Amino acid sequence: MDAHSFDAKRRRFVTLAAGGALAASTSAFSPLVFAAGPRTLKIGYVSPQTGPLAPFGEADRFTIQQMQTTLKNGIVIGGKTYPVSIVVKDSQSNPNRAGEVANDLILKDKVDIMLVSGTPETANPVSDACELNEMPCVSTVVPWQPWFFGRKGDPKKGFRFTYHFFWGLEDVISVYTGMWQAVQTNHSVGGLFPNDGDGNAWGDAKLGFPPVLAQKGFTLKDPGRFQSMTQDFSAQISSFKQANAQIVTGVVIPPDAKNFLVQARQQGLKPKVISIGKALLFPTSIEALGDLGDGLSTEVWWSPSHPFKSSLTGQSARQVADDYERITSKQWTQPIGFAHALFEIAVDSLKRAKDIDSNEAIRDAVATTKLDTLVGHVAWGSGPVKNVAKTPLVGGQWVKGQKHRFDLAIVNNQLAPNVPLSGPLKLIA
Repeated sequence: MDAHSFDAKRRRFVTLAAGGALAASTSAFSPLVFAAGPRTLKIGYVSPQTGPLAPFGEADRFTIQQMQTTLKNGIVIGGKTYPVSIVVKDSQSNPNRAGEVANDLILKDKVDIMLVSGTPETANPVSDACELNEMPCVSTVVPWQPWFFGRKGDPKKGFRFTYHFFWGLEDVISVYTGMWQAVQTNHSVGGLFPNDGDGNAWGDAKLGFPPVLAQKGFTLKDPGRFQSMTQDFSAQISSFKQANAQIVTGVVIPPDAKNFLVQARQQGLKPKVISIGKALLFPTSIEALGDLGDGLSTEVWWSPSHPFKSSLTGQSARQVADDYERITSKQWTQPIGFAHALFEIAVDSLKRAKDIDSNEAIRDAVATTKLDTLVGHVAWGSGPVKNVAKTPLVGGQWVKGQKHRFDLAIVNNQLAPNVPLSGPLKLIA
Protein backbone atom coordinates (compact mmCIF):
# COMPACT_ATOMS: atom_id res chain seq x y z
CA MET A 1 0.00 0.00 0.00
CA ASP A 2 1.49 3.35 -0.97
CA ALA A 3 1.66 6.26 1.43
CA HIS A 4 -1.14 8.10 -0.32
CA SER A 5 -3.54 5.15 0.01
CA PHE A 6 -2.66 4.75 3.67
CA ASP A 7 -3.14 8.47 4.21
CA ALA A 8 -6.56 8.34 2.58
CA LYS A 9 -7.64 5.32 4.65
CA ARG A 10 -6.65 6.91 7.94
CA ARG A 11 -8.79 10.00 7.40
CA ARG A 12 -11.75 10.23 9.69
CA PHE A 13 -15.12 10.00 7.99
CA VAL A 14 -17.03 13.15 8.70
CA THR A 15 -20.43 13.85 7.25
CA LEU A 16 -21.31 17.52 7.43
CA ALA A 17 -24.51 17.29 5.38
CA ALA A 18 -27.71 17.43 7.41
CA GLY A 19 -30.72 15.31 6.57
CA GLY A 20 -30.81 12.17 4.47
CA ALA A 21 -28.13 10.98 2.13
CA LEU A 22 -28.10 12.71 -1.22
CA ALA A 23 -27.33 11.08 -4.55
CA ALA A 24 -23.63 11.14 -5.37
CA SER A 25 -22.64 13.85 -7.83
CA THR A 26 -20.54 12.96 -10.82
CA SER A 27 -17.91 15.12 -12.41
CA ALA A 28 -19.18 17.46 -15.08
CA PHE A 29 -15.90 17.14 -16.93
CA SER A 30 -13.93 14.14 -18.14
CA PRO A 31 -10.60 13.53 -16.38
CA LEU A 32 -7.39 13.51 -18.37
CA VAL A 33 -6.20 10.03 -19.37
CA PHE A 34 -2.53 9.00 -19.49
CA ALA A 35 -0.56 5.85 -20.16
CA ALA A 36 0.77 3.85 -17.21
CA GLY A 37 3.37 5.67 -15.12
CA PRO A 38 3.36 7.81 -11.97
CA ARG A 39 0.00 7.92 -10.23
CA THR A 40 -2.60 10.50 -11.23
CA LEU A 41 -2.84 13.61 -9.10
CA LYS A 42 -6.45 14.54 -8.37
CA ILE A 43 -7.69 18.08 -7.88
CA GLY A 44 -11.19 18.41 -6.41
CA TYR A 45 -13.28 21.45 -7.34
CA VAL A 46 -16.61 22.51 -5.80
CA SER A 47 -18.76 25.48 -6.79
CA PRO A 48 -22.45 26.39 -7.16
CA GLN A 49 -23.18 25.50 -10.78
CA THR A 50 -26.96 25.33 -10.33
CA GLY A 51 -29.47 27.05 -8.04
CA PRO A 52 -29.72 30.74 -7.06
CA LEU A 53 -25.93 31.10 -6.69
CA ALA A 54 -25.23 29.66 -10.16
CA PRO A 55 -23.80 32.94 -11.54
CA PHE A 56 -20.78 32.30 -9.28
CA GLY A 57 -20.12 29.07 -11.19
CA GLU A 58 -21.06 30.26 -14.67
CA ALA A 59 -17.45 30.41 -15.89
CA ASP A 60 -16.42 27.04 -14.44
CA ARG A 61 -16.82 24.98 -17.59
CA PHE A 62 -14.60 27.41 -19.50
CA THR A 63 -11.98 27.41 -16.74
CA ILE A 64 -11.95 23.63 -16.29
CA GLN A 65 -11.60 23.04 -20.02
CA GLN A 66 -8.79 25.60 -20.16
CA MET A 67 -7.04 23.84 -17.26
CA GLN A 68 -7.46 20.42 -18.89
CA THR A 69 -5.78 21.76 -22.01
CA THR A 70 -3.03 23.48 -20.04
CA LEU A 71 -2.34 20.38 -17.93
CA LYS A 72 -2.82 17.75 -20.67
CA ASN A 73 0.84 16.74 -20.46
CA GLY A 74 0.76 16.54 -16.67
CA ILE A 75 3.01 18.38 -14.23
CA VAL A 76 6.64 17.63 -13.48
CA ILE A 77 7.52 16.99 -9.84
CA GLY A 78 10.96 15.76 -8.83
CA GLY A 79 11.79 14.82 -12.40
CA LYS A 80 8.63 12.71 -12.82
CA THR A 81 5.63 13.69 -14.92
CA TYR A 82 2.35 13.18 -13.07
CA PRO A 83 -0.98 13.05 -14.92
CA VAL A 84 -3.65 15.38 -13.52
CA SER A 85 -7.36 14.68 -13.09
CA ILE A 86 -9.85 17.42 -12.18
CA VAL A 87 -12.95 16.13 -10.38
CA VAL A 88 -15.78 18.67 -10.34
CA LYS A 89 -18.83 18.74 -8.06
CA ASP A 90 -21.86 21.03 -7.97
CA SER A 91 -22.94 22.33 -4.56
CA GLN A 92 -26.36 23.15 -6.06
CA SER A 93 -26.25 26.38 -3.99
CA ASN A 94 -27.00 24.25 -0.92
CA PRO A 95 -24.65 24.17 2.12
CA ASN A 96 -25.66 20.61 3.02
CA ARG A 97 -24.98 19.46 -0.51
CA ALA A 98 -21.62 21.25 -0.49
CA GLY A 99 -20.56 19.33 2.61
CA GLU A 100 -21.75 16.06 1.13
CA VAL A 101 -19.88 16.38 -2.17
CA ALA A 102 -16.75 17.51 -0.32
CA ASN A 103 -16.82 14.28 1.67
CA ASP A 104 -17.31 12.34 -1.57
CA LEU A 105 -14.25 13.99 -3.10
CA ILE A 106 -12.15 13.29 -0.02
CA LEU A 107 -13.27 9.77 0.84
CA LYS A 108 -14.39 8.28 -2.48
CA ASP A 109 -12.47 10.15 -5.17
CA LYS A 110 -9.44 10.53 -2.86
CA VAL A 111 -8.37 13.90 -4.22
CA ASP A 112 -4.95 15.32 -3.33
CA ILE A 113 -6.08 18.92 -2.90
CA MET A 114 -9.48 20.61 -2.72
CA LEU A 115 -10.47 23.88 -4.41
CA VAL A 116 -13.74 25.66 -3.63
CA SER A 117 -15.31 28.92 -4.73
CA GLY A 118 -18.48 30.91 -4.40
CA THR A 119 -20.08 32.35 -1.22
CA PRO A 120 -20.02 31.08 2.39
CA GLU A 121 -22.82 28.64 1.56
CA THR A 122 -20.36 26.68 -0.59
CA ALA A 123 -16.89 27.51 0.69
CA ASN A 124 -17.55 27.11 4.42
CA PRO A 125 -19.00 23.57 4.51
CA VAL A 126 -16.37 22.37 2.04
CA SER A 127 -13.60 23.96 4.10
CA ASP A 128 -15.03 22.40 7.27
CA ALA A 129 -15.07 18.95 5.67
CA CYS A 130 -11.45 19.41 4.61
CA GLU A 131 -10.34 20.64 8.02
CA LEU A 132 -11.90 17.66 9.76
CA ASN A 133 -10.52 15.16 7.25
CA GLU A 134 -7.06 16.77 7.12
CA MET A 135 -7.38 17.57 3.42
CA PRO A 136 -5.44 20.55 1.98
CA CYS A 137 -8.01 23.07 0.79
CA VAL A 138 -7.86 26.47 -0.93
CA SER A 139 -11.00 28.60 -1.04
CA THR A 140 -11.99 31.96 -2.49
CA VAL A 141 -14.86 34.27 -3.49
CA VAL A 142 -16.01 34.85 0.09
CA PRO A 143 -15.03 37.95 2.09
CA TRP A 144 -12.58 36.61 4.62
CA GLN A 145 -14.64 37.40 7.74
CA PRO A 146 -17.66 35.21 6.85
CA TRP A 147 -15.24 32.45 5.85
CA PHE A 148 -13.05 32.69 8.97
CA PHE A 149 -15.44 33.76 11.72
CA GLY A 150 -18.39 32.00 10.10
CA ARG A 151 -16.44 28.78 10.73
CA LYS A 152 -15.75 29.85 14.34
CA GLY A 153 -12.12 30.54 13.56
CA ASP A 154 -9.85 31.64 16.41
CA PRO A 155 -7.41 34.36 15.25
CA LYS A 156 -4.83 33.02 17.73
CA LYS A 157 -4.94 29.50 16.28
CA GLY A 158 -6.34 29.68 12.76
CA PHE A 159 -7.00 26.48 10.84
CA ARG A 160 -4.63 23.61 10.04
CA PHE A 161 -5.58 22.54 6.51
CA THR A 162 -7.78 25.26 5.03
CA TYR A 163 -6.49 28.44 3.35
CA HIS A 164 -8.40 31.33 1.82
CA PHE A 165 -7.63 34.25 -0.49
CA PHE A 166 -9.97 37.16 -1.16
CA TRP A 167 -10.72 40.63 0.20
CA GLY A 168 -12.49 41.54 3.44
CA LEU A 169 -15.38 43.60 4.73
CA GLU A 170 -12.96 46.40 5.55
CA ASP A 171 -12.15 46.61 1.84
CA VAL A 172 -15.71 46.58 0.50
CA ILE A 173 -16.78 49.15 3.10
CA SER A 174 -13.87 51.38 2.07
CA VAL A 175 -14.67 50.99 -1.63
CA TYR A 176 -18.39 51.62 -1.18
CA THR A 177 -17.97 54.67 1.06
CA GLY A 178 -15.28 55.97 -1.29
CA MET A 179 -17.78 55.82 -4.15
CA TRP A 180 -20.51 57.47 -2.07
CA GLN A 181 -18.27 60.27 -0.84
CA ALA A 182 -17.50 61.21 -4.44
CA VAL A 183 -21.12 62.25 -5.10
CA GLN A 184 -23.67 64.53 -3.42
CA THR A 185 -26.18 62.72 -1.18
CA ASN A 186 -27.77 63.19 2.25
CA HIS A 187 -25.60 60.33 3.62
CA SER A 188 -28.70 58.31 4.60
CA VAL A 189 -28.16 54.62 3.77
CA GLY A 190 -30.66 51.77 3.64
CA GLY A 191 -29.20 48.32 4.32
CA LEU A 192 -30.36 45.00 2.83
CA PHE A 193 -28.74 42.27 4.93
CA PRO A 194 -30.25 38.77 4.67
CA ASN A 195 -30.05 36.05 7.27
CA ASP A 196 -27.12 34.20 5.71
CA GLY A 197 -23.34 34.11 6.07
CA ASP A 198 -22.71 37.26 4.07
CA GLY A 199 -25.70 39.23 5.36
CA ASN A 200 -24.93 38.54 9.00
CA ALA A 201 -21.28 39.54 8.49
CA TRP A 202 -21.97 42.70 6.46
CA GLY A 203 -24.64 43.84 8.94
CA ASP A 204 -22.69 42.88 12.07
CA ALA A 205 -22.73 45.69 14.63
CA LYS A 206 -19.02 45.26 15.40
CA LEU A 207 -17.35 43.78 12.31
CA GLY A 208 -19.65 44.93 9.51
CA PHE A 209 -20.93 48.13 7.93
CA PRO A 210 -22.66 49.83 10.93
CA PRO A 211 -19.65 51.09 12.95
CA VAL A 212 -17.66 52.27 9.93
CA LEU A 213 -20.61 54.06 8.33
CA ALA A 214 -21.27 55.90 11.59
CA GLN A 215 -17.60 56.85 11.83
CA LYS A 216 -17.66 58.24 8.28
CA GLY A 217 -20.80 60.31 8.80
CA PHE A 218 -23.39 58.02 7.22
CA THR A 219 -26.68 57.09 8.91
CA LEU A 220 -27.64 53.44 8.38
CA LYS A 221 -31.24 52.24 8.41
CA ASP A 222 -31.18 48.47 8.90
CA PRO A 223 -34.71 46.96 9.00
CA GLY A 224 -33.31 43.62 10.16
CA ARG A 225 -32.53 40.22 8.67
CA PHE A 226 -34.73 38.51 6.09
CA GLN A 227 -34.70 35.13 4.40
CA SER A 228 -33.19 34.85 0.93
CA MET A 229 -35.73 34.28 -1.88
CA THR A 230 -38.10 36.73 -0.17
CA GLN A 231 -40.93 37.74 -2.50
CA ASP A 232 -42.10 40.92 -0.74
CA PHE A 233 -39.73 43.77 0.15
CA SER A 234 -42.47 46.26 1.11
CA ALA A 235 -41.28 46.46 4.72
CA GLN A 236 -37.70 47.30 3.72
CA ILE A 237 -38.82 49.80 1.08
CA SER A 238 -41.14 51.55 3.54
CA SER A 239 -38.34 51.74 6.10
CA PHE A 240 -35.93 53.25 3.56
CA LYS A 241 -38.52 55.80 2.43
CA GLN A 242 -39.12 56.87 6.03
CA ALA A 243 -35.36 57.35 6.45
CA ASN A 244 -35.17 59.24 3.13
CA ALA A 245 -32.37 56.86 2.14
CA GLN A 246 -30.62 58.24 -0.94
CA ILE A 247 -28.17 55.32 -0.85
CA VAL A 248 -29.12 51.64 -0.75
CA THR A 249 -26.54 48.96 -0.01
CA GLY A 250 -26.44 45.34 1.05
CA VAL A 251 -25.45 41.86 -0.07
CA VAL A 252 -28.21 39.77 -1.65
CA ILE A 253 -28.62 36.99 -4.19
CA PRO A 254 -29.66 37.93 -7.77
CA PRO A 255 -33.38 36.97 -7.49
CA ASP A 256 -33.74 39.10 -4.34
CA ALA A 257 -32.06 42.08 -5.98
CA LYS A 258 -34.45 41.93 -8.91
CA ASN A 259 -37.51 41.67 -6.66
CA PHE A 260 -36.33 44.56 -4.50
CA LEU A 261 -35.45 46.86 -7.40
CA VAL A 262 -38.71 46.22 -9.27
CA GLN A 263 -40.78 46.75 -6.12
CA ALA A 264 -38.78 49.85 -5.13
CA ARG A 265 -39.62 51.47 -8.45
CA GLN A 266 -43.27 50.49 -8.14
CA GLN A 267 -43.46 51.90 -4.61
CA GLY A 268 -41.68 55.16 -5.35
CA LEU A 269 -38.29 54.60 -3.72
CA LYS A 270 -35.72 56.38 -5.89
CA PRO A 271 -32.19 56.20 -4.40
CA LYS A 272 -29.42 58.23 -5.98
CA VAL A 273 -26.90 55.42 -5.43
CA ILE A 274 -27.45 51.65 -5.25
CA SER A 275 -24.32 49.67 -4.31
CA ILE A 276 -25.07 46.01 -3.67
CA GLY A 277 -22.71 43.08 -3.29
CA LYS A 278 -23.15 39.57 -4.69
CA ALA A 279 -26.24 40.18 -6.87
CA LEU A 280 -24.85 42.98 -9.03
CA LEU A 281 -21.54 41.32 -9.86
CA PHE A 282 -22.67 39.51 -12.97
CA PRO A 283 -23.67 40.72 -16.45
CA THR A 284 -26.43 38.11 -16.63
CA SER A 285 -28.00 39.53 -13.47
CA ILE A 286 -27.78 43.10 -14.76
CA GLU A 287 -29.25 42.19 -18.15
CA ALA A 288 -32.18 40.52 -16.38
CA LEU A 289 -32.99 43.87 -14.76
CA GLY A 290 -33.44 45.69 -18.07
CA ASP A 291 -33.20 49.46 -17.72
CA LEU A 292 -33.13 49.08 -13.91
CA GLY A 293 -29.53 47.88 -14.30
CA ASP A 294 -28.22 51.20 -15.62
CA GLY A 295 -26.14 52.98 -12.98
CA LEU A 296 -26.06 50.25 -10.33
CA SER A 297 -22.72 49.88 -8.55
CA THR A 298 -20.86 47.03 -6.90
CA GLU A 299 -17.45 45.76 -5.82
CA VAL A 300 -15.05 44.54 -8.50
CA TRP A 301 -12.60 41.78 -7.55
CA TRP A 302 -11.36 41.09 -11.08
CA SER A 303 -11.76 42.60 -14.54
CA PRO A 304 -9.99 42.62 -17.91
CA SER A 305 -8.39 45.90 -16.77
CA HIS A 306 -6.59 44.29 -13.83
CA PRO A 307 -2.82 44.38 -14.56
CA PHE A 308 -2.11 40.73 -13.73
CA LYS A 309 -1.24 37.61 -15.72
CA SER A 310 -1.53 33.87 -15.22
CA SER A 311 1.42 31.89 -13.89
CA LEU A 312 0.07 28.85 -15.78
CA THR A 313 -0.75 30.21 -19.24
CA GLY A 314 1.10 33.54 -19.27
CA GLN A 315 -2.10 35.26 -20.39
CA SER A 316 -3.09 38.72 -19.20
CA ALA A 317 -6.48 39.35 -17.59
CA ARG A 318 -7.62 40.93 -20.85
CA GLN A 319 -6.54 37.89 -22.88
CA VAL A 320 -8.35 35.45 -20.58
CA ALA A 321 -11.51 37.58 -20.67
CA ASP A 322 -11.32 37.82 -24.47
CA ASP A 323 -10.91 34.04 -24.73
CA TYR A 324 -13.95 33.55 -22.52
CA GLU A 325 -16.09 35.83 -24.68
CA ARG A 326 -14.86 34.25 -27.90
CA ILE A 327 -15.38 30.65 -26.76
CA THR A 328 -18.65 31.07 -24.83
CA SER A 329 -20.22 34.01 -26.72
CA LYS A 330 -20.97 35.48 -23.28
CA GLN A 331 -19.77 38.63 -21.56
CA TRP A 332 -16.82 38.22 -19.19
CA THR A 333 -17.70 37.74 -15.53
CA GLN A 334 -15.69 38.32 -12.36
CA PRO A 335 -15.39 34.70 -11.11
CA ILE A 336 -13.24 33.82 -14.16
CA GLY A 337 -10.13 35.30 -12.57
CA PHE A 338 -10.49 33.57 -9.22
CA ALA A 339 -11.44 30.16 -10.63
CA HIS A 340 -8.29 30.39 -12.75
CA ALA A 341 -6.16 31.48 -9.78
CA LEU A 342 -7.33 28.53 -7.69
CA PHE A 343 -5.71 26.18 -10.20
CA GLU A 344 -2.58 28.31 -10.35
CA ILE A 345 -2.19 27.89 -6.59
CA ALA A 346 -3.00 24.17 -6.68
CA VAL A 347 -0.45 23.39 -9.39
CA ASP A 348 2.21 25.58 -7.77
CA SER A 349 1.63 23.89 -4.39
CA LEU A 350 1.75 20.37 -5.82
CA LYS A 351 5.01 21.19 -7.61
CA ARG A 352 6.60 22.51 -4.42
CA ALA A 353 5.33 19.82 -2.04
CA LYS A 354 8.22 17.90 -0.46
CA ASP A 355 6.17 14.68 -0.49
CA ILE A 356 3.31 14.41 -2.98
CA ASP A 357 1.82 11.51 -0.99
CA SER A 358 1.56 13.51 2.24
CA ASN A 359 -1.40 15.75 2.96
CA GLU A 360 0.71 17.63 5.47
CA ALA A 361 3.43 18.30 2.89
CA ILE A 362 0.91 19.59 0.35
CA ARG A 363 -0.67 21.72 3.09
CA ASP A 364 2.75 23.15 3.96
CA ALA A 365 3.33 24.01 0.30
CA VAL A 366 0.01 25.87 0.18
CA ALA A 367 0.88 27.76 3.35
CA THR A 368 4.20 28.96 1.90
CA THR A 369 2.70 30.12 -1.42
CA LYS A 370 4.20 33.29 -2.87
CA LEU A 371 2.70 33.48 -6.34
CA ASP A 372 1.80 36.16 -8.86
CA THR A 373 -1.57 35.05 -10.25
CA LEU A 374 -4.30 36.28 -12.56
CA VAL A 375 -5.86 38.06 -9.55
CA GLY A 376 -2.64 39.49 -8.12
CA HIS A 377 0.01 38.36 -5.65
CA VAL A 378 -1.13 35.60 -3.29
CA ALA A 379 0.93 34.87 -0.18
CA TRP A 380 -0.17 33.61 3.22
CA GLY A 381 1.59 34.76 6.36
CA SER A 382 0.95 38.50 6.41
CA GLY A 383 -2.85 38.55 6.24
CA PRO A 384 -5.31 39.89 8.84
CA VAL A 385 -5.49 36.40 10.39
CA LYS A 386 -3.72 33.11 9.84
CA ASN A 387 -4.96 31.22 6.75
CA VAL A 388 -6.10 34.40 4.94
CA ALA A 389 -4.35 36.19 2.07
CA LYS A 390 -5.77 39.46 0.76
CA THR A 391 -6.41 40.38 -2.89
CA PRO A 392 -7.18 43.87 -4.27
CA LEU A 393 -10.66 45.38 -4.56
CA VAL A 394 -12.02 48.29 -6.58
CA GLY A 395 -15.47 49.76 -7.20
CA GLY A 396 -17.48 49.53 -10.41
CA GLN A 397 -20.66 50.90 -11.97
CA TRP A 398 -22.78 49.34 -14.70
CA VAL A 399 -23.12 51.76 -17.61
CA LYS A 400 -24.61 51.41 -21.07
CA GLY A 401 -22.05 49.74 -23.29
CA GLN A 402 -21.16 49.41 -26.93
CA LYS A 403 -20.24 45.75 -27.42
CA HIS A 404 -22.52 44.66 -24.57
CA ARG A 405 -25.77 46.11 -23.25
CA PHE A 406 -23.98 47.14 -20.03
CA ASP A 407 -20.29 47.43 -19.23
CA LEU A 408 -18.75 47.42 -15.76
CA ALA A 409 -16.78 50.67 -15.47
CA ILE A 410 -14.11 51.01 -12.76
CA VAL A 411 -15.06 54.13 -10.76
CA ASN A 412 -13.04 53.77 -7.55
CA ASN A 413 -9.47 52.46 -7.24
CA GLN A 414 -8.30 53.98 -3.96
CA LEU A 415 -7.29 50.55 -2.60
CA ALA A 416 -5.67 49.42 -5.86
CA PRO A 417 -4.33 52.40 -7.83
CA ASN A 418 -2.70 50.02 -10.34
CA VAL A 419 -6.18 49.17 -11.69
CA PRO A 420 -7.04 51.99 -14.14
CA LEU A 421 -10.20 54.07 -13.67
CA SER A 422 -12.87 54.22 -16.36
CA GLY A 423 -14.45 57.39 -14.99
CA PRO A 424 -16.33 58.81 -11.96
CA LEU A 425 -19.41 57.36 -10.28
CA LYS A 426 -22.62 58.90 -11.65
CA LEU A 427 -25.88 59.34 -9.75
CA ILE A 428 -28.84 57.21 -10.77
CA ALA A 429 -31.39 59.96 -10.20
